[in-house]
Amino acid sequence: MALCYTLISPTIYAAEKPDKVTAQTTLGLYVTAQEAWELLNKDPDALLVDVRDPIEIKFTGFASGTDIHVPWMVSDPQQWDEKRSSWAMKKNPHFESQMISALDSKKANPETAIFVMCRSGSTRSAPAVNLLAEKGYTRVWTIVDGFEGGKLQSGNSKGVRAKDGWRNSGLPWGYKVDADIAWKNSF
Repeated sequence: MALCYTLISPTIYAAEKPDKVTAQTTLGLYVTAQEAWELLNKDPDALLVDVRDPIEIKFTGFASGTDIHVPWMVSDPQQWDEKRSSWAMKKNPHFESQMISALDSKKANPETAIFVMCRSGSTRSAPAVNLLAEKGYTRVWTIVDGFEGGKLQSGNSKGVRAKDGWRNSGLPWGYKVDADIAWKNSF
């Protein structure tokens, strides 16, 4: 355990603290997707957690090696978000109990290295990290560039999420999801 803790010390890998307040965490532990991949390969007990909506995963893909999938928020086809011109998202009311249950099933303890990923490393992974910190987990990182990464700022594909992130960094991913890992709607 001490060796793994040393290998994944917060001072060894540290992406910059995000400027966006909603992407900041109480633990202050940040990594890029590339750094998370390297750390996951160094520590066999480390866990990769995806907190995206299952629909996102269906259409954009899933990181190979994901250990846990519990969405922080899910789309609500009954509600329309005028501001975003899309379906509304609502918080998964069972996130806490489902996440703790999933972590228990993986035999995680408060010192287990946990890497949390959403689409872009902001409004879902950070609060998920904060919740786990409140529950006593001390080594929980948010993946600052998420699965899809950031938006291009110029060119013909301006606004497309095609820079950084798990998928755009050449890390292993695909469209198939292990049924044992996939979240099952229970509300």
